[in-house]
Amino acid sequence: MWLDGAEVAAEVRALRPDYAALLIVAEGLRPGPSDQASEAVLADAEDRAREHLGGVAGSEPAERGARPEELPQVAEWREAFRAFGAKPQRTRPSVEALLRRVETGLPRIDRITDAYNAVSIARLLPVGGEDLARYEGPARLVRATGDEDFDTTADGQPAIEHPEPGEVVWRDDRGVTCRRWNWRQCVRTRITHSTTTAMFVLDGLGALGVGGLRAAEAELTESLAGLSPGATFASRLLGQ
Repeated sequence: MWLDGAEVAAEVRALRPDYAALLIVAEGLRPGPSDQASEAVLADAEDRAREHLGGVAGSEPAERGARPEELPQVAEWREAFRAFGAKPQRTRPSVEALLRRVETGLPRIDRITDAYNAVSIARLLPVGGEDLARYEGPARLVRATGDEDFDTTADGQPAIEHPEPGEVVWRDDRGVTCRRWNWRQCVRTRITHSTTTAMFVLDGLGALGVGGLRAAEAELTESLAGLSPGATFASRLLGQ
């Protein structure tokens, strides 16, 4: 089973002993552009995110409560980024980046991505989705040496970058699939309109806890099952 080979390296555990990842493999998904069903899931999550922030739909920024980085679940991710040398005010944890867009509305990307973005902002944790058919070997969370390939785009053209030495990255046998823990995913394994088998990474630190990870897992699988009747799921908890 693919999940059996996934791992969190010891050097990452040492950096944040409270870290845990919950990996989900989903098969039989029905991909495609955003539609009425995925819109409903994401719109509901945006309302819940506004409640976390203490705001009201349509309120002006000055009328809101907490800023995203003031929420304990987000503040911990900023600390984790600083621990390996990243500057979270420049390269934000993915959940913070999404929460900052809630007031004006998140972009609608596709049915699968909308579903996992919804769980991220509603449950206050980073969530990533990858096309498992594009993976080569198991997923590993490691500290980079700096010579790994990361395929991305620059000025609209394909480009290869390399992580900083010591940077926390997800990778497979071919290269880096996500830089700076959960900041940016590569092009090769991204979800597309033809993705039917996907892997999702749910990231948790101490403020969220394993209970929060399991609640997010339940919500994500329920949403995906609603969007893709007949889909099947398997999961594995790493780091705890």
